[in-house]
Amino acid sequence: MKGVHLFLADGFEDMEALGTRDVLLRGGVPVVTVSVTDDYLVESSHGLQVSADTSWADLEVMEPGTSAEDVMIFPGGMPGSKNLARHAELMEILQDHWARGGAVAAICAAPGLVVSQLPGLEGRKFTCFDGFQDALIGQGAVYTPEGTVTDGNLITGRGAGWAVEFGLAILACLKGPEAAAKVRSGLML
Repeated sequence: MKGVHLFLADGFEDMEALGTRDVLLRGGVPVVTVSVTDDYLVESSHGLQVSADTSWADLEVMEPGTSAEDVMIFPGGMPGSKNLARHAELMEILQDHWARGGAVAAICAAPGLVVSQLPGLEGRKFTCFDGFQDALIGQGAVYTPEGTVTDGNLITGRGAGWAVEFGLAILACLKGPEAAAKVRSGLML
């Protein structure tokens, strides 16, 4: 899947989705928000109605040439993370994206529910919301309770309080630490 896509399912965590998107846009990274249903409107876990850039029916999946500069982003929230993980076609696309070397970024419950569906996680470092680490640990991944963890083309965040840092970690991977530092400074962090 080419480009940077942020997937939204009903019940997504507002800060983790919108904060991450905002940081990336400030860093000059175009982000396509994708509703995982055929409806463009997606409702957050706090009742906010968001109009995605595209719906599942209109999503164009272009696979050839996928690289670590192509990122699939999964915010947490409940039941948003469960809704993402239950979307069989999305999980198939995710696995193909990963196999082709694409980057995956997930925060909060999404590492445990979505990323855990990926093969080849042995020895990979990650973080997530407390209580969602067992599926990844069971695959040999290494849990660390840090706010954000980047391990090659896998970027994970712990929870909503780390949404900005999660976005900055993705930005650093895409445009370098200088670009992330510039956005960090502009946010007065």
